[in-house]
Amino acid sequence: MPQVSSQTFWIDTAHGQLFAQSWTPLEERGAPIVLLHDSLGCVALWRDFPEQLAQHCGRRVIAYDRLGFGRSAAYPGTLPLTFIQDEASGSFRALCQQLGLEQFVVMGHSVGGGMAVGCAAAHPQACQALITESAQAFVDSEMRASIRAADVQFAEPGQLERLKKYHGEKAQWVLRAWVDSWLAEAFRGWSLDEQLAQVRCPLLSLHGDHDEYGSRRHPERITALASGPATLQVLADCGHVPHREYPDTVLATISAFLAS
Repeated sequence: MPQVSSQTFWIDTAHGQLFAQSWTPLEERGAPIVLLHDSLGCVALWRDFPEQLAQHCGRRVIAYDRLGFGRSAAYPGTLPLTFIQDEASGSFRALCQQLGLEQFVVMGHSVGGGMAVGCAAAHPQACQALITESAQAFVDSEMRASIRAADVQFAEPGQLERLKKYHGEKAQWVLRAWVDSWLAEAFRGWSLDEQLAQVRCPLLSLHGDHDEYGSRRHPERITALASGPATLQVLADCGHVPHREYPDTVLATISAFLAS
């Protein structure tokens, strides 16, 4: 595999600094890939996936902690219910401006996939391709039930310590931002429909057939409503984190998609 160099950055925003990290192959080709993490995630929780992705695709890979997560500054207050569509004009825009990203590929996992859709829709000239992984396209009862069950599990002794390892004293905020946002009655009608209609670039949607936070209806809706060419790949015997459960398949699929 090609050698990859890593670099860290601090991105200034109106509400505090974001932590970002990049992985760059020696022979870089094509637009960089920007990764958007899931509801409880951060740069560190991507583990070795960004480096592997850079090696397989020959592209620079950039990941960042959203405000309130990981090593980034605490979020100022309660997360608004517009947080998914807000990312494209907020932290994501600040990252692109300060790192000089004129063109990019955007990839998001889980809620990060929904944010990636918004970024592709808001930056149609700059976004060369969109990849969603285990993304939710709307709110359904099965997803809400899974989130309630996870909330009960995190209330057990020692469980919040798992989040504190990555988010420090922000861990309780991270948990409540996830649970309370998705279970809010005012959020029941949320969907990606409007943003998907504005996506013009090629789209790859990856999804596990045993995803506990979203059935196959989610990637089917994503690929059906996007205006550009769309590819759906459902992974058999796979849950909510395909890049961790089947890394070789995910890396090969993404590499082939970007090469085409």
